[in-house]
Amino acid sequence: MKDFLRLLAEQRWDDHRYYHQSRINQCLHLVSAISFLVAYVWLFIDPAMAAIIGWCVSMITRQGGHFFFEPRGFDTVNGVTDEYKEEVKVGYNIQRKVVLMGVWAGVPLVLWLSPSVGGLIQPATSFSGHVHDVGMAWLALGVGGLLFRVAQLTFTQGPQPAAAWLVKILTDPFHDIVLYWRSPLALLRGELHDPMTRVRH
Repeated sequence: MKDFLRLLAEQRWDDHRYYHQSRINQCLHLVSAISFLVAYVWLFIDPAMAAIIGWCVSMITRQGGHFFFEPRGFDTVNGVTDEYKEEVKVGYNIQRKVVLMGVWAGVPLVLWLSPSVGGLIQPATSFSGHVHDVGMAWLALGVGGLLFRVAQLTFTQGPQPAAAWLVKILTDPFHDIVLYWRSPLALLRGELHDPMTRVRH
């Protein structure tokens, strides 16, 4: 258990110091974390709607922060190149995220062109039914994306790092709120980047 908790803490720390230097990104992660918690609750009420909240609010704000605001190039805070960070990223690096988000964007189109998905599901007969089917497909994509990466990590790094990453991902909303609830205030003070004093010393 001690090794597992050490791995979890290490993955969280690397994720923060490597990929959350922008205060805008941190603020977007705060919005994402809160909406993910709403989606977690909604899973017990309406799983399709939970997936829509998770993808259309939580994931867009989260990944938008990474794609558009997080600095790329040489990381002077950690003294490493962007290529190095992308190579050692435990979870989904930018290239994998582009693929994942591309599949996410393609799901509604597939269901619009083939409402029964080749006879796999009962085709929707209304717009609300179509929205429900999209939500359920996005839920399956989210679960599938998690399990696929866990399987990859189990094969390449072992079961313990894979399990630590899964726990990290599922608990990120709680952890992000603890980490980034002050970020909007820092941004209002004009601080565009976290000074990362704990990393520098």
